Amino acid sequence: MSPAVFGHGHLRLYLLRLLADRPMHGYEIIQALTDSSGGTYAPSAGTIYPRLGKLEEEGLVTKEADGRKTVYAITDAGRAELRMREPELAGIESEFTDSVRRLADEVRASVTDAMRTLRADLAAAARDARADGASADRGTRVDDDARTESRARLHEAEAALTEFRGEMREELRAAAADGILTPDAVRLVTDGLGDLRKQLVAHLRG
Repeated sequence: MSPAVFGHGHLRLYLLRLLADRPMHGYEIIQALTDSSGGTYAPSAGTIYPRLGKLEEEGLVTKEADGRKTVYAITDAGRAELRMREPELAGIESEFTDSVRRLADEVRASVTDAMRTLRADLAAAARDARADGASADRGTRVDDDARTESRARLHEAEAALTEFRGEMREELRAAAADGILTPDAVRLVTDGLGDLRKQLVAHLRG
């Protein structure tokens, strides 16, 4: 399980600090947090919007429709809260930095484990290929080598699909929460995936 990035109540204060710089809509806040962490921490819409709603209830932020977007801005009461709790902010910044480092370590460890598993799979497949090839002709050995390479490519393709699905799901959820998910965007997803499927199937089936 990934470590908590913010301690209890700290994300709330960090959101106020972000909004003190300029008004932002929810997606921009999510993107600011993602950029600040180098992409290791990408909060979901379900994490950010309830906290923004709570800050609004407390009179610390306001929200205003700007076209199809909902823009959040800090209030005078929110700025007063920041000034009153300014000594905590340095600690929260340090906490955030430490959490990002831990997440980066987790990512490196995960990648290392995945590569180790992949190498083990490839080694096992290679041993199988050699064992089969000992009693087969040259043509069979070539086929086994091709299957081994194909398994490696399958791992790469599945990892890419998983990463794409996760990133696009968060992008779409954030856009929907901000009221900026348009029919054209949905059509772009469905048409684009449909075209990609057709191209891939045609390529695979020759």
